[in-house]
Amino acid sequence: MRTTRGERWFYAFNYVILTLAGLSCLLPLIHLMAVSLSDNHAILSGTVTLWPVGWSFETYRSLFVGTRIVEAFTNSVILTVVGVGLSMLFTVMAAYPLSKRYFYARRTLTLIIVFTMLFGGGTIPTFLVLKALGLINSYWALWLTGLVSTYNMLVMRTFFESIPEEVIESAKIDGCGEYRQLLRIVLPLSMPVIATLTLFYAVGYWNSFYSVMIFIHDTTKYNLAVIVQQMVQSQTMLQEMNNLQSESVQQMTPESIKAAALFVMLIPMLLVYPFLQKYFVKGVMIGAVKG
Repeated sequence: MRTTRGERWFYAFNYVILTLAGLSCLLPLIHLMAVSLSDNHAILSGTVTLWPVGWSFETYRSLFVGTRIVEAFTNSVILTVVGVGLSMLFTVMAAYPLSKRYFYARRTLTLIIVFTMLFGGGTIPTFLVLKALGLINSYWALWLTGLVSTYNMLVMRTFFESIPEEVIESAKIDGCGEYRQLLRIVLPLSMPVIATLTLFYAVGYWNSFYSVMIFIHDTTKYNLAVIVQQMVQSQTMLQEMNNLQSESVQQMTPESIKAAALFVMLIPMLLVYPFLQKYFVKGVMIGAVKG
């Protein structure tokens, strides 16, 4: 079918808008990388744009040696890996029974869970409850408060409901119980939504900032988001690096250090996303078709 002239103009306009939107996201990242890899004199003179000037890896070496960035990176990995595992486990455990029409009180429980999207306990009551449980200054305070996202659970429940009932019935005829149906039939068919929600949870845990500042008081347990924010907002990081008494370190510019720290924080999500991208659109669309 041939496209009309108006449709061609419409497609061209869409391509231009999407290209500009993509460049607006990509160019700051490229500039950030260029600054982190450039020579100090080039940064101070303002000649760095989208390509490193006077390639230098001294900034990254100084960052890893002179700051707590490695410790914070390790904390972020622990927080994210364990958090995503727990969140996905409990999201599946909540979504699967609610996807079954014969499940008792299915509608009532769904309404109760949706109610939490509109009303929450608040920061102070949550803090007092966690303090009474002895979870303050522990990652369990973060894992429990972010254990299940209501939105993610509803997306997964809708995806489970879209699985043909004939497939489930054939599994029952073959003698599969509920657990085997979930593990052998439902979860393998649900890889798109599982990959999508895994990415959602991973980004949330990796970028945790406010909750870490509220519930974690031990600075050795701070994650990368908090450490990088402190580097960007204050001179704490530069003061720590100056303690190394290294002339090359003391000559590092704040801009290069901040750019390197931000880039280190972005790299893990940039590396993970391409592996999950093929599931992303399909998982969101299929999981959001039915209400």
